[in-house]
Amino acid sequence: MHAPRLFTPIAIRGLEVRNRLWVSPMCQYSADAEPGMPTPWHLVHLGSMAAGGAGAVILEATGVVPEGRISARDLGLWNDAQRDALRPIVEFVHARGAAVGIQLAHAGRKASTHPPFGTGGRGSVPIADGGWEAVAPSAVAFGDYAVPRALTVDEIAGIVTAFAAAARRAVQAGFDLVELHAAHGYLLHQFLSPLSNRRSDEYGGSLENRARLLLEVLEAVRAAVGESVPVLVRFSATDWAPDGWTPEETSIVAGWAAARGADLFDVSTGGLVPGVDIPTGPGYQLPFAAAVRQRTGMPVAAVGQIDRAEQAEQALVSGQADVILSAREMLRDRNFALRAARELGATPPVPGQYARAFA
Repeated sequence: MHAPRLFTPIAIRGLEVRNRLWVSPMCQYSADAEPGMPTPWHLVHLGSMAAGGAGAVILEATGVVPEGRISARDLGLWNDAQRDALRPIVEFVHARGAAVGIQLAHAGRKASTHPPFGTGGRGSVPIADGGWEAVAPSAVAFGDYAVPRALTVDEIAGIVTAFAAAARRAVQAGFDLVELHAAHGYLLHQFLSPLSNRRSDEYGGSLENRARLLLEVLEAVRAAVGESVPVLVRFSATDWAPDGWTPEETSIVAGWAAARGADLFDVSTGGLVPGVDIPTGPGYQLPFAAAVRQRTGMPVAAVGQIDRAEQAEQALVSGQADVILSAREMLRDRNFALRAARELGATPPVPGQYARAFA
């Protein structure tokens, strides 16, 4: 019998991951001890999913600068203390046999917001209440959030440098891979989409110009992490809105990114425009991942209500994706990977402490 595709290893540059069912980055809004610092919650949250058999665990959107956080409770990697505090989490995940990555991000106009629980607030946090000024490619607000300030060209250069510095710290902390967050309406996505990028300089207008920041960040991160560390890019393949970012543009820019050292594309959708009607359902984003894979010839990771073992297996066997990233199902069942292995007839990567439950 052939091993299920979901539980065959995958090699990306110098990294071999034990299976293809990975934990998607999920904001936890739990870095509330010190700015940007992880807490015991992160160790337990991430470590339990590694113990639950995931091939790789990718940490949540992590701010490369303080003002790049979605909220004051987000992780950061703009200083060495944060790097050192993340290292024990990396070591624990490795000890459970999983690879570990980190998603580097800048929230842009979606920064300085109330976390979704614990405060009772919503939307932008005023500066008088501990918030900060949000920045973006253009002074165009996200819905009823505060209007951001348009970045200067010099400030854009500083953001490129910040991404590279954070990526360098990630490697020093032991992370196996780095993902750049160019999706869900955050800064790199804001530059890509003509709905949020209304600049008239070299960072706006044409597709080449709108993609310039992402490609500069990618080149700087690749140089910072070296040739052996995989670099992933998460795209939102469509804004689901007229005159917005399109699947065709996603594939074109993904091709440019591949030429500059990207190794895998994590394909999601939406997040730039509030209130749009998105036709969700089981596997609803798989066609977008499949299109990027077909048009670029590059490996892709798929997301979006893929919450059954056989469904995930078929997405791989049919050639729609190379990796499945799970979020909500991992929250519902941190042993999803162990359960999926049993259901598909593979040998679950069970920790010795749990072996009696899978005998």
